[in-house]
Amino acid sequence: MEKLANIESFVRTAEAGSFTAAARRLGLTPAAVSRNVKRLEESLGLLLFQRSTRSLVLTEAGAQFLADVSAGLSSIQGAVDRLGSSDNAPAGLLKVSVPIGLGMGLLLPMLPAFTARYPAVQLELNLDNRQVDLIADGYDVAMGAALELPQGMVARELCPIHVVALASPAFLRTAGVPATIAELEQLAAITMRSGSTGKVRVFSLCNGEGEKRNVALKPVLIVNDTEALCRSAALGMGVTLAPLTLATAYLERGELVHLLPDWHGELGVVSLYFSGQRLLPAKTRAFVDFLVAQFREARLSQRFHYASVANSSADQSMNTE
Repeated sequence: MEKLANIESFVRTAEAGSFTAAARRLGLTPAAVSRNVKRLEESLGLLLFQRSTRSLVLTEAGAQFLADVSAGLSSIQGAVDRLGSSDNAPAGLLKVSVPIGLGMGLLLPMLPAFTARYPAVQLELNLDNRQVDLIADGYDVAMGAALELPQGMVARELCPIHVVALASPAFLRTAGVPATIAELEQLAAITMRSGSTGKVRVFSLCNGEGEKRNVALKPVLIVNDTEALCRSAALGMGVTLAPLTLATAYLERGELVHLLPDWHGELGVVSLYFSGQRLLPAKTRAFVDFLVAQFREARLSQRFHYASVANSSADQSMNTE
């Protein structure tokens, strides 16, 4: 078992690129991880890493050894997880990463049903708008859009992300309903600053005729979260551009109105990201299958499509007059 622990320390260090990152995932100290790798090198009689004060690079032998043992280690861990309970039911700690807006508005309402079905699974939910490193940070599953996939990870698509123009009925009664992109750009607005670039996001919208426009709004408020976009717009602070994954609930409650229904933006899809190994731990497979079923049964892909809200826009606009 000691040699297996040493191999796991080596694999996680190679995946994460440092002893410190591997230690976070394994729940050990960096010194312990380094010691395990050193013992493995001594037992093999091979140098697996070239070490310097700034970097840790696999040797040729280390790269070959990593390729040989990674699949086997995953299979062993899967077997351990499946034996975690007497009836092979999903069990253990499941670490999930999700952006704040998606987590609060979409994922959290689904979790009571999941925990009721799988009481032996302990969920740890990380709400963060930054892109996490699934492997280095030790997450079992991530939910989001356009994440960079490390080797060995896969994505399962859930629903599209369509951006539309929105405002509250109260704001529109005062400011008027914009009929064009140019009129929208003249109104007070709530915009979002990108966590990755630090710049205020400028969304590109297109219409059914294939015309595209970059929309430059005039912000009275800049936020760093998509849920805050919708909430601020519902409070009557201005127009905004926000994804329907979060805005649909506000539209259905009548708190927001869909503007310029011929125009929308596309930001890819919401996906689940997880290990691509053939034998996933039961807890991970249960979580992925549960969410896929929830999205399918609630027809969320159709509900969050821009065309599904366009038909009601005329009736909503009448309520602002």
